[in-house]
Amino acid sequence: MAVVRICVCGDEGTGKSSLITSLVRDVFVSAKIQPVLPQITMPPSLGTPENVTTTIVDTSALPQERDTLRKEVRKSNVILLVYSDHYSYERVALFWMPYFRSLGVNVPVVLCANKSDLSTGTTTSQVVEDEMLPVMDEFKEIDSCIRTSAREHHNVNEVFFLCQKAVTHPIAPLFDSKESNLKPAAISALQRIFYLCDRDQDGYLNDYEIFEFQRKCFEKELSDHDLEDIKQTVHRHSPQSDLSKGIDERGFIALNKAFAEKGRHETIWIILRTFHYTDSLSLRETFLHPKFEVPQYCSAELGPAGYRFFVDLFLRSDKDNDGGLNDSELSALFAPTPGLPSSWEDSSFPSSTVRNEAGYVTLQGWLAQWSMTTFEEPKTTLEYLAYLGFEQKGGTTSALKVTKARKRRRRPGRVERNVILCYVIGASGSGKSSLLDAFLNRPFVQTYHPTIKPRTAVNSVELQGGKQCYLILEELGELEPAILENQAKLNACDIICYAYDSSDPDSFTHIVEMRKKYPHLDELPAIFAALKADQDKTTQRSESQPDEYTGGLHMAAPLHVSVTWSSISELFVHISEAAVFPSTALPKLKEDEVDRTNVYIAVGATVCAAVAFAIVWKRSLTPSS
Repeated sequence: MAVVRICVCGDEGTGKSSLITSLVRDVFVSAKIQPVLPQITMPPSLGTPENVTTTIVDTSALPQERDTLRKEVRKSNVILLVYSDHYSYERVALFWMPYFRSLGVNVPVVLCANKSDLSTGTTTSQVVEDEMLPVMDEFKEIDSCIRTSAREHHNVNEVFFLCQKAVTHPIAPLFDSKESNLKPAAISALQRIFYLCDRDQDGYLNDYEIFEFQRKCFEKELSDHDLEDIKQTVHRHSPQSDLSKGIDERGFIALNKAFAEKGRHETIWIILRTFHYTDSLSLRETFLHPKFEVPQYCSAELGPAGYRFFVDLFLRSDKDNDGGLNDSELSALFAPTPGLPSSWEDSSFPSSTVRNEAGYVTLQGWLAQWSMTTFEEPKTTLEYLAYLGFEQKGGTTSALKVTKARKRRRRPGRVERNVILCYVIGASGSGKSSLLDAFLNRPFVQTYHPTIKPRTAVNSVELQGGKQCYLILEELGELEPAILENQAKLNACDIICYAYDSSDPDSFTHIVEMRKKYPHLDELPAIFAALKADQDKTTQRSESQPDEYTGGLHMAAPLHVSVTWSSISELFVHISEAAVFPSTALPKLKEDEVDRTNVYIAVGATVCAAVAFAIVWKRSLTPSS
């Protein structure tokens, strides 16, 4: 917030203009001043909260100036309500606060008892207890209260500082004075901050983690003496906390509650804003969703920093060191987030990736799942990197990278991608679901379950030469026609696996008919897979047999595989290799003409060189005159 606009209100004669004049001139002006001062703008100075510019607007309580008053109140960020005697005090509850509510404004109010120099028989504590607290209990929008004197220049700077702080560090979102407790949203934000600062995930902030927290939030070191004072404060407000291990979550919340009760809520706001919270206690939109564009024909992948972050997160969360994240470990890991990404729930995570024998996602499966999420929904990955506390220069976008565009698949060469999407297409009952299960190292199940909605499986594949990539196999289910008609979906696809049941005579016909219906599929790399090769091969009732059909396309013959064979992994390597070198797996409806351009260029260059050499040689033989 760049500007704080203070609207000074109150009955006539309460000293509103004198307070403003005393602030500006730093001394009380005894001469008569005009009833309503012009608007004053004060630049930031030393001690100004959040380095804001302050605009102070004086107002009149006269009925004929009510329209101007209404406009100024609605434009303000904070209201300074001034009273100076019993009558003007009574008007606070009877007129002013109901009037502000009737305007529908939702801004903090600072209550000021001015002309304290005239009340010689009362103390500040009496005024607070007898006058201010009852009004504050009735009207929760009153942020704070203070007693001032323009004549004696008492608390003049402080009252305007309170107005600034009411805007820059509001107490209302943090603390419920009626319940005398932090509000749920504030507690939730502080719990997330505690989780992120507990680097070893042992449930306590040890001394090192507290020092790091201090350095991050307040940009200064914490002395051992100050640390001991903090621990003593925690002990007073949370006696159950075991300080021998550090400060636990309960103690951390109790410490911040103590800050709020003592009027030090700016300390809480410094902490919250360091961790990117807004005044409404939500994370900043630009932090959750930074600008990140993926151009057409490109894709998003995790970079080294992103993989390293998710590896570390997995290892810290695997408390029992069994190599898998059980339900409680996953729940604890996603505690600072809204929960599992919706796309993960749609894909029935963790069944979409690699799990151990107990059914828990492994590190391999964890990285594969995030690789798929980044490929399909990079903004979701960025959002969860923010929730989970990724920190690096450049922000969360530094954890991702954008691949080179692959516009021309027929051009020979390698496509620089580490995440590959393959649509598995074939007739019902051809074995596509079993293929996805085998890809995730699941045992073969005889029972047939038709696939209704799309299903995905993602795993890592080691290519020839030892390089690793992530392969996403997607079975389209009943959405197959819609997806094959969607050009954007096809652009995202790297390769198609046409699968058929080699023991079913009617299985291959589905592929032939589908390729006729969608001729644009010829523009996508593809391989053919004859599944269930462990059963008796049968002749297909098709225009041509699979080997003849692929031969007519000048493509490799179908690979005969079975999910019951250990060699099934070779199919996944073959799919990945074909996707990485797409020109080798594209249908060729006729033999490509031999491109002799390079030969012609080379011959032309050779001839030119020979002619030049002959001319130079001839001149060297001619005698000079």
